[in-house]
Amino acid sequence: MPKLDRENSKVFFILYRLAEMGAYNRTIRVSTTDLAKDIGLSQQSTSRILMKMERMGLIERTSTREGSFIKISRGGEDLLRKVHLGLTAIFEGKPRSIIVEGRVFSGLGEGAYYVSREPYRRQFIEKLGFDPYPGTLNLKITSEQNARLRMDLDAYPGIEIQGFRNRDRTYGPVKCFHAIINDREKGAVVFALRSHYGKDVIEIIAPKYLRGQLGLKDGDKVKVEIFL
Repeated sequence: MPKLDRENSKVFFILYRLAEMGAYNRTIRVSTTDLAKDIGLSQQSTSRILMKMERMGLIERTSTREGSFIKISRGGEDLLRKVHLGLTAIFEGKPRSIIVEGRVFSGLGEGAYYVSREPYRRQFIEKLGFDPYPGTLNLKITSEQNARLRMDLDAYPGIEIQGFRNRDRTYGPVKCFHAIINDREKGAVVFALRSHYGKDVIEIIAPKYLRGQLGLKDGDKVKVEIFL
C-alpha cells in the first residue's frame, strides 16, 4: 500500500471516487474538469494525479477529445480490498483474517518435492515456526464468494519465503499466511508466485499430515481461517 503522505492521500481519494463512479468493474468516461470540481482540486492537479495513478498501476486510462476512459486496474483493486479488510477488522474488533472454504482434491504430487527442498524448509521453520510435513493439502475453492476472498490475499504481502537457485534450476519465491484448518490444526497457506494452479486453488502446509489428522478424503469440505 502506498505511504499515505499528502500526495498519496489524494491518490487514494480519487481512486475511491472513481470506484464510486463505477470504474471498479467497467471502463467509464471521465471529464477531468468535472472530476476536479467534484473532489475540490484544480483541473491541472487532477490530471497530474491521474497520470501518477496510471504510472503506479492503479488505473488503466485512455485519453481522447471526449475525455478520459478509466478503469481501476488489478493494482487499484488490491489497494481498495486491503483498505476494506483493514477497516472491517477495526470496526468489528477482530483480528485481520478471512475464512475460505474448499474441497480436498489430489494435486500433482509436487508439494512434497518443493516443501522438502532444504532452502525452503529452513525458511519455513524460521519464519512460520514449524517443520512442515513433506506435502500439501490442496483445496478447490467452492463458491464465487470464496474465490473473491482468495483474491483478497493478493493484496497482502504475507510472509515471504525467498527463492533460490541450484545447479539444476531456479526455485521461485513463495508467499505464506498463518492459518487454522477446520478450527483445529495450525498450518499455513502457501502461494508459489509461479504455480500450476489457478486462483481457485489454495495449498496448505502444516507440521502434521492433515489428511490423516483430520480424516480427510477427496471431496471433503474444509474451512480455513487465514491470518493476514
